[in-house]
Amino acid sequence: MKRTLDQWLAWIEGRHPKSIDMGLERVRAVTGQMQLPRPARHVITVAGTNGKGSTVAFIEAIAIEQGWRTGAYTSPHLFHYSERVRIDGRPASDDALVEAFEAVEAARTSAADVSLTYFEYGTLAALWLFARQPLDLVVLEVGLGGRLDATNIVDADVAVVTTVDLDHSDWLGADREAIGREKAGVARPWKPLILGEDDPPASVLRHAYAIGASAIRANCDFMFAQLDPTQWRWRDVGHEMTLPVPAMRGAAQLRNAAAAIAALRALDAPVSDPAVARGVAAARIPGRLEAFELDGVEVVVDVGHNPQAAQEVAAWLHSAPVRGSTRVVLAALADKDVAGVVEALSGQVQDWHLAGLEHVARGLAVDALAGRLAGTAAASAARHASVPEAIRAARAAASAGDRIVVLGSFHTAAAALGLLHGRH
Repeated sequence: MKRTLDQWLAWIEGRHPKSIDMGLERVRAVTGQMQLPRPARHVITVAGTNGKGSTVAFIEAIAIEQGWRTGAYTSPHLFHYSERVRIDGRPASDDALVEAFEAVEAARTSAADVSLTYFEYGTLAALWLFARQPLDLVVLEVGLGGRLDATNIVDADVAVVTTVDLDHSDWLGADREAIGREKAGVARPWKPLILGEDDPPASVLRHAYAIGASAIRANCDFMFAQLDPTQWRWRDVGHEMTLPVPAMRGAAQLRNAAAAIAALRALDAPVSDPAVARGVAAARIPGRLEAFELDGVEVVVDVGHNPQAAQEVAAWLHSAPVRGSTRVVLAALADKDVAGVVEALSGQVQDWHLAGLEHVARGLAVDALAGRLAGTAAASAARHASVPEAIRAARAAASAGDRIVVLGSFHTAAAALGLLHGRH
């Protein structure tokens, strides 16, 4: 009997002994059996600790405004798996994804019954779907690291490293230099490598030099600056654009948009200024400082889950103060530096609510989360079994003019958005 998409997802989730198993040998073996062609005329691969999803959204929106047929592969999803695979800005249908998984499984069993992770299944399914369309551009978001990530089986015309900071240290290394080298692995010899940070790790620059990749650095080879609340300027040597401020909030989004523009201009088919302006204004992605208003209380949801992301949230809170108090709802996964997240936010937060993610893989129960926060500003925070319960409690304690910020993981953001959109 033919499996539904949900049945496929449940099946592939339990197939491999490890949820994360880095390496390209398995996907290369299955790709060879699938005989996958290049997924599009142009490919941009986006790696980085934070900002990957937003940068992909900017590239995708600008390319669509240019009139290009465009595919985008991102992860994780918030509500439905189809969010991960978009063609011309629209999520793939369940039927299309089922057909893709069937093609991957047929090739997998033919390739000596190679075992694949959930992410590897998904990556190959996305590439199979893209290859069946006459696409001008495919944008691939790296899942973890870069060098050994399944997306790296495709040779990118342009690679992007948005930021490099401490996250996933068990797999990528204990410092920025080690992590940077893993992320720089998406670059290709003699191809452009866009760097979204002003001061990237030396390991990234050394790798680019070693393979002959052209490193194009933010605020060195391309510049950007906000002019007023509605406009900003992007420029490189010989070209300058005045653009609308992105709809997505936070200073990091200006940097993400700037890197996206640099990536598109590095292709041998650059886009027009009007398409850039329209795409920057049109780009949206849920859970990035996404705001809701509940009877005079602002509720902001962000997918941030590491100290660097929390620093960006703290900077935005400082730049956009409210007249009342700021309360944070935090729920996280077990492999995250939750104390670092609290430390980054503590100067901008007056009240904390902790929530559990007990029914999520690697999720921290609320008591375990609280145990990791001893000695921090959130040490005596109220505890709640779930994210919706924590939001309701924070809202009950809040007054008009207060702000509630919900963050800590994609699962946290999904639970919050589900509540705020009336899904539960």
